[in-house]
Amino acid sequence: MSRILVAGIDTSTQSCKVRVTDAMTGAVVRFGHAKHPDGTSIDPERWWNAFREAADMAGGLDDVAALSVGGQQHGMVLLDRAGIPVRDALLWNDTRSALEAEQLVSDLGREPRADDEDGLSNDPVMRGRQRWVHAVGSSPVASLTITKLTWVAQHEPGNAARAAAVCLPHDWLSWRIAGHGPVSQGAAALDALVTDRSDASGTGYFDSSNNLYRRDLLSLAFGRDDLVLPHALGPHETAGIADPSVAGRDVPGGCVIAPGGGDNAMASLGLPMTVGDVSISLGTSGVAAAISPSPAYDMTAAVTGFADCTGHWLPLACTINGSRITDAGCHILDVDYDRFSELALAAEPGASGITLIPYFEGERTPNRPDATATLHGLTLGNSTPSNVARAFVEGMLCSQRDCLELVRGLGVDIRRVLLIGGGARSQAVRSLAPGILEHDVLLPATDEYVAIGAARQAAWTLSGEDLPPRWDIRIDDVLTGEPAPQVYEAYARRRG
Repeated sequence: MSRILVAGIDTSTQSCKVRVTDAMTGAVVRFGHAKHPDGTSIDPERWWNAFREAADMAGGLDDVAALSVGGQQHGMVLLDRAGIPVRDALLWNDTRSALEAEQLVSDLGREPRADDEDGLSNDPVMRGRQRWVHAVGSSPVASLTITKLTWVAQHEPGNAARAAAVCLPHDWLSWRIAGHGPVSQGAAALDALVTDRSDASGTGYFDSSNNLYRRDLLSLAFGRDDLVLPHALGPHETAGIADPSVAGRDVPGGCVIAPGGGDNAMASLGLPMTVGDVSISLGTSGVAAAISPSPAYDMTAAVTGFADCTGHWLPLACTINGSRITDAGCHILDVDYDRFSELALAAEPGASGITLIPYFEGERTPNRPDATATLHGLTLGNSTPSNVARAFVEGMLCSQRDCLELVRGLGVDIRRVLLIGGGARSQAVRSLAPGILEHDVLLPATDEYVAIGAARQAAWTLSGEDLPPRWDIRIDDVLTGEPAPQVYEAYARRRG
């Protein structure tokens, strides 16, 4: 019996990766990648070109029976009736809509309403945040799609008037793979746009608890509620069949397209995480994401109540400052990563009283956009390279402990902690994480977990089974250590 192949596609901010995978075992068969251009405003056609290049590098997709796309979340792709983007897509990291985010919060919090739930704040801004959280699980910030729609409506009214549909990066790429796209005359098949609840839950106008769009909020943001929105599919529904010129030419019946999903949810599916698992990802940003059987509503708006790719939820806390904290420490001490790690491990827990509050570029969790980093407790006696390095590593991990505690505070049961991302390669991070997080830490092998999760979803959709296939991942180590509550307590006092 010949093996069945599926493909997982990761269309991230930086690049497109295509992982052709054995559907039974999850083993990688072929792999390709291609870079995306820099910037926060991108012509979506560049994503299509990168996908085709990555697919070619992976040996083509003619023999692939199913595929799925995991994508960067929150990006805004506005299409006209012919399927042509009315402007470049605004990505999650485009912050031009920060003022519009504040405006949306203020608009929803301005007046008391008869349908308000008990316990809402008397402060209009906090009341606005709470109403947004009640409605869609999160409060508007500049990264969310809904704020970008408001920015276009206010600053580019001509483009807003031309817009007939709005979708996300993964939605758009799946649509193109299915053979849809711009047409020279007439209307494009905008009603063929699909998404999934994980990615839709990051727009700011989708209620993942009831799996429906909040067109009233869309109207508040954009001034219209008639935009075509992608149909939100269930976890392993079929989204369509790939254009045979793109994938599945040699497969009877063609290549099935799975729903796809947002990158964080896809990574959790690729690890694979279950209820009780929390992943801490140390990349450019830091992300603590948990699998929960019930939706999370954080009235402080610090934790976003996203959905996952399996029918559960993915409460998530994100810091702007992640592994770049280590980059800053290496720059200050003029050492490479290995030497920085050695210095940190040579110091005592607590860095002899030095504490770093690592908000180098402001912070999202906690919400301190104008903050800067601060080193506390420096004396003539403790100002050594080792103590400074130790304080930087401890500060980064304590910042993630903040996220962990916020998620735990919503009633999420935390049984396992998984550490991933580039920052997890540091020996100092690995050594100090169990003590500061006060939890054993699993260290999965370095891999492309968004692409793996997408491939696993593709295999699930193809199988028609109730549960996704069981694919083993390699755990390189289980990190243990003595709890160091005094380190986090000192950090919390300094942080305020």
